[in-house]
Amino acid sequence: MSPLQRLLLQVIVIVTTARLLGAAFRKIHQPPVIGEIVAGILLGPSVLGWLAPSWSSTLFPPQSLGILSLLSEVGIVLFMFIVGLELDTRHVRDSGRFVILTSNVSIAVPFALGVLVAYGLHPLLANGTPTVYLALFMGAAMSITAFPVLARILSEGQLLHTRVGNLALACAAVDDISAWCILAVIVSLVHHGGTGVGPWIRLTGLPLYVLLMLFVIRPMLRKVQLRWFSMRTMTVGAIGFIAVYAFASSLITDWLGFHALFGAFFAGVVFPRERGLEVELGKQLKFITTGMLLPLFFAISGLRTNVGLIHGWPMWLTCALLITVAIIGKMLPSMLSARFGGMSWRESATLGVLMNTRGLVELVILNVGFDLGVLSQTLFSMMVLMALITTFMAAPLLHWINDRKQHEGINYSSAAS
Repeated sequence: MSPLQRLLLQVIVIVTTARLLGAAFRKIHQPPVIGEIVAGILLGPSVLGWLAPSWSSTLFPPQSLGILSLLSEVGIVLFMFIVGLELDTRHVRDSGRFVILTSNVSIAVPFALGVLVAYGLHPLLANGTPTVYLALFMGAAMSITAFPVLARILSEGQLLHTRVGNLALACAAVDDISAWCILAVIVSLVHHGGTGVGPWIRLTGLPLYVLLMLFVIRPMLRKVQLRWFSMRTMTVGAIGFIAVYAFASSLITDWLGFHALFGAFFAGVVFPRERGLEVELGKQLKFITTGMLLPLFFAISGLRTNVGLIHGWPMWLTCALLITVAIIGKMLPSMLSARFGGMSWRESATLGVLMNTRGLVELVILNVGFDLGVLSQTLFSMMVLMALITTFMAAPLLHWINDRKQHEGINYSSAAS
């Protein structure tokens, strides 16, 4: 096959498998993202490569993965822009000290536990990476809360406008901003100036970039929005302009050594929230991003995940330890801090479960770590299983904690992440 024929065949197989499994998981009241992640794993060495190695090597030869990976990274850049776009910082301002306490605890405790686990596992699962880099990265990976899937669970579980729903969104917003800032610093440290940019340029360039985005680009976007609002719809030219804006922000942060995804996320956060245009923009961008590009990212993640590397009881015990630390380290501190802040035990437990939801954002961070060489393939595979389990357990636990009648209407018919 020619490279184009192979790429088209890969896209057909990946998107079809992802859509089918996403629909199947929606039937059992789970976010389709879980089915799409499972689809990626099924197409990788864990299943297809094990059951039909000749088919796997024909469909996904190593020399073809570079183009597929680049195409998926474009999708992830757009996805992170949408995540930043949907992250409404007003939730933080409206909830005050309670959110600061809960979010800080839900970041600090899992981060510390991630660092401790990394130091313990470094001799077993390190990939030639300095211990401090692995420790910092594991701390960031353990701290994340998937804001998009959390918002979808709240919306379709009829919890979005409740007290606990608003507080969960606010805490997740703080968690995501903090985790991505931490990740940007880690990426910069690991790069060691490998991007061709000196350390002084990186140190001064990032603050200048932030100031430029907040005090120059944001006011300009607000003025442009007035014209879009007068048109009453998002034109093709407007969407193209915003895509260029997101890609330019990603290009700058990647050039500075802080990763392109941080620039895309910050571009979404900075985008003005006025007249509801950001909602319409998010809807328009989601069609192509969630429909085709994200399944390609899941496939790349699945091709990197090899459950067969987790063999023998010591390795599975290590995997179970990672998952247990991730769950307890995130859920328990969030629950206890919420209870200390005056919430009931049921509300506190609900908040703890919601904050433990990791979803696609966790996969994005794990792939960053794999690309940087911080995570070995074995550790990457274990962490992917952790992301799957912590996302899968959210809906059943919420159903169990709260009244059955309240949650029987949960239907993830349009969940994307």
